[in-house]
Amino acid sequence: MTVDKKILVVDDDPVQVKLFTQLLSLNGFYVLKATDGREAISVVNKEEPDLILLDVMMPELDGWQTCRLIRDFSEIPIIMLTGKHKAESDVIHGLECGADEYLSKPIGNRELIARVKAVMRRIDSPPKVQMPNAYFSDDYLSIDVVERKVLVNGQKIKLTPHEFRLLVLLLGNAGRVVPHQKVLEHVWGFEYIDDIDYVRIYISHLRQKIEPDPSTPKYILTEAGVGYYFQNIN
Repeated sequence: MTVDKKILVVDDDPVQVKLFTQLLSLNGFYVLKATDGREAISVVNKEEPDLILLDVMMPELDGWQTCRLIRDFSEIPIIMLTGKHKAESDVIHGLECGADEYLSKPIGNRELIARVKAVMRRIDSPPKVQMPNAYFSDDYLSIDVVERKVLVNGQKIKLTPHEFRLLVLLLGNAGRVVPHQKVLEHVWGFEYIDDIDYVRIYISHLRQKIEPDPSTPKYILTEAGVGYYFQNIN
């Protein structure tokens, strides 16, 4: 791991900031710090970190609000740190705000570093797709992988990095079922191989963005108990 990767730690608890700083520094990362949401936004603008570790419970601007504001101008990966059990409602809320990952504190040092390194690998390896499937278009939906552009009814929509990687994976395997484990490995990394709920939640949110009727999808279909596939209906 090269030392030029910068991670911004955002937490109002100085003990947590110190612990994260020591751990990340020992693993070759350069650590930036912010004690609240407003300071975090300022640091992101000035320093352009590669990754943000963002605590949810903070005064004034909480983690959700901070995440949403950062997403207005940046696609930097954000790992949200919750001080309570990770409920599905929290994951959905975070997804809507633009977060990429959700970890509950306290978190073991090995797990945190594994998750951080998984994100860094994704940064260094953009999504790949077989060129014959790098483009899709009909009278409602257009996907251009090379240009990173998705149009719905002629209007460009914004996808998070994870949503885009998920769509690219499904499009690249159009007509073939992609199992849950393969989705997790290719979109998130092998460290997430047991987090099947991630797939279901992200699929649901992606459908909300690209399907004419998300309750009766025509593009992203489910193979019950196995996985999902993109139905090429051209």
